[in-house]
Amino acid sequence: MPRPAPMRVHLVDGTFELFRAHFAPRPAKVVNGVDVKATAGVVGSMLALLEDKAEAVTHLAIAFDNPIVSFRNELFDGYKSDAGIPTSLRAQFDLVEVAARALGIVVWSMDRWEADDALATAATRFAGPDTQVRILTPDKDLGQVLSGDRVVQVDRIRRKVIDEAAMRERRGVGPKSIPDLLGLMGDASDGIPGIPGFGEKSSAALLARYEAIEAIPDDAADWDVKVTGAPRLAATLAARREDALLYKRLATLVRDVPLAESLADLEYRGALRGPYAELCARLDMTPRWTRFRD
Repeated sequence: MPRPAPMRVHLVDGTFELFRAHFAPRPAKVVNGVDVKATAGVVGSMLALLEDKAEAVTHLAIAFDNPIVSFRNELFDGYKSDAGIPTSLRAQFDLVEVAARALGIVVWSMDRWEADDALATAATRFAGPDTQVRILTPDKDLGQVLSGDRVVQVDRIRRKVIDEAAMRERRGVGPKSIPDLLGLMGDASDGIPGIPGFGEKSSAALLARYEAIEAIPDDAADWDVKVTGAPRLAATLAARREDALLYKRLATLVRDVPLAESLADLEYRGALRGPYAELCARLDMTPRWTRFRD
């Protein structure tokens, strides 16, 4: 008999969804003088996900950064923070969590850790031979937790599923080396500057051979992989290795965040009738959802 398809666990990067909704080219949505466009967008996105027959959602959680600071800001002053976030968007950080809970979705609100850490923890905890974890975000940070076809990313914008093989082909390195890659080349979205002169191509070439920053020799004469500008890059890395290792640490996701929920708790059983009605009124939204848990 053919083996049954694995159960799917969907993990959503709520912060990404919130920002995407806020900056989407849709008209503003102001209710009683309050901008709710981003929250309404996330609600619409989550309902579309739950209705998506191809995704076949049965177990679902969403993680948010609230606020956008974490232990990483204590390690590096330049790491991403709430600075520069539009006031109208920042004001919806609590509201969007209320909305997701009203929809009956498990919410992980992160402050000490980041949303990505919660997603990495859940992926590590719940993936197994009979369970596929689908992480809904295009964020390259999450490449470090991909595993075969058991932990994959889903890019809903481009309608692409990225498994470990696809990630290796795109990045040139395996999951284990993603923090090293970001440590060398940098990640502007997270405020990680990287090491001068190291681009994605040169960083990937070195890490495809050595896997980790710690293993890259100081002297380019000892490199047994061809990299353009090797003497200059080697000298820079030798002088900035401590910085590179700090940036690697910033890019390394935590996989033991104390999430309270079990896999069974993530089972989607429907929206909460009263809170959902209140949400629709608050967002001036037509109540169209019909799946309720009570």
